[in-house]
Amino acid sequence: MLQRIQTVYLILVFIIMGVLPFFIPLWTNGANEPIYFMMMPSSTILFGLSTALTVVAIMGYKNRKRQFVINRLNIISNFILLGLFVYRALTVSGETAEAISEKGIGMFLPIISILFLVLANRAIKKDEDLVKSVDRLR
Repeated sequence: MLQRIQTVYLILVFIIMGVLPFFIPLWTNGANEPIYFMMMPSSTILFGLSTALTVVAIMGYKNRKRQFVINRLNIISNFILLGLFVYRALTVSGETAEAISEKGIGMFLPIISILFLVLANRAIKKDEDLVKSVDRLR
């Protein structure tokens, strides 16, 4: 059913990973130019993969086990994206005092997405346990 709480969490993940990256820069470079996710092919692929997995999980509401597995794959892809951002942040070449790049809020999008995916998986598990308990009573 689309009115379950995990669907709300998954819609929030869709907004965070599919809509916000177009408006929120990941960081700014030394010349104060915003860097968006589309400027790096690897982050574009991972943001797209995460968004696609979220849509598949939302549409797969009838099969809770598959939805749970898809969310786990989405969490893994978000961890890879987060690792890519951390690697990028740590390997920035030497910056001068007048040209310092700043990390933006966009680098935290995978963390927020992982949080909502974990909450969605917890709700899916709760629903699955409820269905199993009702089946035992029959």
